[in-house]
Amino acid sequence: MTRPVGALVVEPDATINALALHGARFRIHARERSMAKVAFLGLGVMGYPMAGHLASAGHEVTVYNRTAAKAKKWVSEHGGSAEATPREAAKGADFVMSCVGNDDDLREVCLGKDGAFKGMKTGAVFVDHTTVSAAVTRELAGEAAGHGVAFIDAPISGGQAGAENGQLSVMCGGDAAAYDKAEPVIDAYAKICRRLGESGAGQVTKMCNQIAIAGLVQGLAESLNFAEKADLDIAAVVEVISQGAAGSWQMANRYETMAKDEFDFGFAVDWMRKDLGICLKTGDEIGASLPVTALVDQFYKDVQAMGGNRWDTSSLIARLRKLG
Repeated sequence: MTRPVGALVVEPDATINALALHGARFRIHARERSMAKVAFLGLGVMGYPMAGHLASAGHEVTVYNRTAAKAKKWVSEHGGSAEATPREAAKGADFVMSCVGNDDDLREVCLGKDGAFKGMKTGAVFVDHTTVSAAVTRELAGEAAGHGVAFIDAPISGGQAGAENGQLSVMCGGDAAAYDKAEPVIDAYAKICRRLGESGAGQVTKMCNQIAIAGLVQGLAESLNFAEKADLDIAAVVEVISQGAAGSWQMANRYETMAKDEFDFGFAVDWMRKDLGICLKTGDEIGASLPVTALVDQFYKDVQAMGGNRWDTSSLIARLRKLG
């Protein structure tokens, strides 16, 4: 083949190597641009590994936890730093993530004497992963705006295993521009992350999640208990029915421990009742009928009376066994 005089001759392998090197450099520069200074408030069974994923992704992470020893332990494992108050942890952060207990805990973390809003810089984004009421979310979004801060409600689903494996479903509400800033950071521990609408939309979506789970777990508990009473091999039954319309995450991940009467793990009954209480209250407010949710909530109350406050939500089958 005749080449024009002065044409650059590059061997195919050299071309591929050069393009690969350019791509690697581009990815490195893009990664550097995406790194952020992040504060994480609340190192419970979910928050602890979530903050760890942020550190592993290369973000500069400062943590806060009410029990300081746990924050110190996290730093010893993941690096970063710990502060004694939400306000100190939030200073200079581009993003502040929280994962605490309930409405009152979240208010205290945000608005208390040493709350995070007092330490956050103008233009920063607060991302709340706690499951709380849409009302407190909207209240805090308004307070955040008064401090020049954006607020994203971003409750999560996927349980402890999802947090540890970085495979959480994250449902968000809030300003679209603020969400677009936060989504690449949230990606460190998310399998899927979506904005569902304005402030509170994430929390309402989480209510949909808990409503769906409540009825599903009760149905699974009844199915497995029925199989036991009928002297069937539970493993064989599940192998068959899980391949059809009855299959679910709960069946795949919980049937073995349910069969063994093991519940000392997972998402606690106390927390589920907190969440279902929010669902039922909101249902009354918007005129949505939730008869199955209300019934299962009372079944979880029975489990609490059995001493199962910290048992996994799959413990509904223990109640059925007790009934005989």
